[in-house]
Amino acid sequence: MTGEAAGTPVRPKRRPWLARQDWYFAVALAAFVGTSVWFARSIQDFLAPSAKTVAAPTLLGETLGDAITTSGRMHLRAVVVQHSPSDRFPRDVIMRQDPPPGAQVREGRQISLVVSTGVQIFPMPDLRYESMREVGLDLSHFKLALGKVKTVSSDEVPPNHVVTQDPPPLSSVRVGSTVNVEVAKGGPPAIRVPNFVDMDVDEARQAASDAHIKIGQLVWTPFGRWGPPRGVVVRQSPGSDALIDPSQTVSLQISAGPRESGYLIRQVHATATVPENIADPDADAGATSSPNATPLVRVQVRDETGTWNVFDGYAQPKQKLDFNLTVVGTAHLDIFVNDELLDSTSLGVEPSFQEKQQMGPAPPGSKPGSNSGGSPSPAPLPSTPP
Repeated sequence: MTGEAAGTPVRPKRRPWLARQDWYFAVALAAFVGTSVWFARSIQDFLAPSAKTVAAPTLLGETLGDAITTSGRMHLRAVVVQHSPSDRFPRDVIMRQDPPPGAQVREGRQISLVVSTGVQIFPMPDLRYESMREVGLDLSHFKLALGKVKTVSSDEVPPNHVVTQDPPPLSSVRVGSTVNVEVAKGGPPAIRVPNFVDMDVDEARQAASDAHIKIGQLVWTPFGRWGPPRGVVVRQSPGSDALIDPSQTVSLQISAGPRESGYLIRQVHATATVPENIADPDADAGATSSPNATPLVRVQVRDETGTWNVFDGYAQPKQKLDFNLTVVGTAHLDIFVNDELLDSTSLGVEPSFQEKQQMGPAPPGSKPGSNSGGSPSPAPLPSTPP
């Protein structure tokens, strides 16, 4: 062995660079895998959080308070989303739910509830004399349904207007009830008015009945000592030969008689209260109907102009009716319940006529309705009853 070989130290072989980086790669790979697993688990928990599933309870038929308590006990949230009337479920009782009973839901899920408002009962609106358009608006407002529409003949109701209805006005109905109506097809298109002037008032009434004309207001007017005899028609409105609708009325001005100097005209405020217990005409003597019965009430005025109604329809027990009336001369207010006179009240008494008033021939040129001789002129006649 040479000296050079003996004196030179031997160096170990150096490892490649990649081999020295193996442990760096392993650490980085482990960190990447761990991070990926954590991130994937976080996404899964966010999109589908792990929670216990339960069966939705049966809340139908329970009160709202019980339903909230039952839902809370099962870690669910009961929320009222709607109130709706119902004939089956009483007020404040659950009538629908979503999800339905038995459905699998996660804890914390919302249960949507529909709560019943019960049966809504209210008085039936009066549709008589209304057009079919007005009927549709009223039924829509009260949430009622239009049933059968029947066409009938009527001399009082204008064409295409309601004659009768079922249920009748003011009877108890509920939301969704069906209403049947009878509609007038109309009578003759027009009626010619006869001449009532110079007729006696009774003759005028008979002539109006024969012509199928309704008499409206009768205006009794004093024409002084030279006026026509009492009860003679002096003026009419509309005039003779006029064409009117069958539903219109004719008003007459009538002489009050030569001894009458005038009638007292009174403005009266009258009230009437419907009794709470109404005798039932079909029951035994002394029997009364239920306090909630709906009687037929008619309030009638009698004065020097005749007899006329200020109210004729159904009314609730204990309902108060009040009227502002204009009455002429001696007047009475009569109250009928189910066509039975219940009460009669005096609204005023006319003083006696002038017994000592001197009669005599009328001055030349004077005539009823003129201003000569102290006779008043006819007042304008209304075309409808007071």
